[in-house]
Amino acid sequence: MRALVISGGGSKGAFAGGVAQYLIEELKREYQLYIGTSTGSLLVSHLALNKIEKIKSVYTNVNNASIFSVCPFVIKKRHGTQNIAIKHMSVILNFIKGSKTFGESYNLKRLIRKTISLEDFLELKNSDISIVVTVSNLSLNQVEYKMLSDFEYDDFCDWVWISCNYTPFMTLAKKEGCEYADGGMGNMVPIEEAISRGAREVDAIILQTEINQLNRMPTKNPFSLITNMFGFMLDRIESQNIKIGKFVATHNNAIINFYYAPTILTTNSLIFDKEKMTEWWQSGYNFAKFKNEEISPLEN
Repeated sequence: MRALVISGGGSKGAFAGGVAQYLIEELKREYQLYIGTSTGSLLVSHLALNKIEKIKSVYTNVNNASIFSVCPFVIKKRHGTQNIAIKHMSVILNFIKGSKTFGESYNLKRLIRKTISLEDFLELKNSDISIVVTVSNLSLNQVEYKMLSDFEYDDFCDWVWISCNYTPFMTLAKKEGCEYADGGMGNMVPIEEAISRGAREVDAIILQTEINQLNRMPTKNPFSLITNMFGFMLDRIESQNIKIGKFVATHNNAIINFYYAPTILTTNSLIFDKEKMTEWWQSGYNFAKFKNEEISPLEN
């Protein structure tokens, strides 16, 4: 069984989309299992349906207003870099309404239902392809994997949305009596899960560089400090997930083909910039093409 695993990474998911497009359209890779975390969860259903242009249009046209019903920050550009600062009035009003988070992501929930149609869902449910999304159950302190075939349309759309909810900046969802958050808080790169479900060859798209190249800019305000802290923790989780995935692959005679981002795409994946995401999609496609053209002569 061949699996495609796509890590979390917010707006950087555009790069993953470009990589996946090359693998599916040019290399004709056929996957029996698709597993995504966070932004990866948004991609997997469309990739499995081979509706790549549809999801590409979403990723190259989306902006912060498409994601946030209450955006908790403002974006400031200084010295060629983008920084965020708290949007005080929006956050205060959100707390007054009883929210537990700085912002809300109900616009993303509506976007998911708009892009994954009932017909798309039924086509996947009646196919032999497994679609799995990763969520973090904060109430039970565990990572959970939700497979499309186990749910009806509304519930599955909820799980995709929940997988992407990067709390405390996005909605803290409550479902089945539990509080849920972004799947990346528990498993950023679910390679181990793919192998445990029977995959013996895994294409893993990782939305960070293979070697740490990041030197974060000094924090400008408490809000940017929180995002930097969460970024640090998620990077550590991702690193551990990859190590565990390699260990499990070795003991199950599985092959992992890694597709790391060759350069740092952004230091804040909560900023959804249409122009940059369009560039990242194309760069992901070009990178996958270069990587496979480089490998092919060595195999001959």
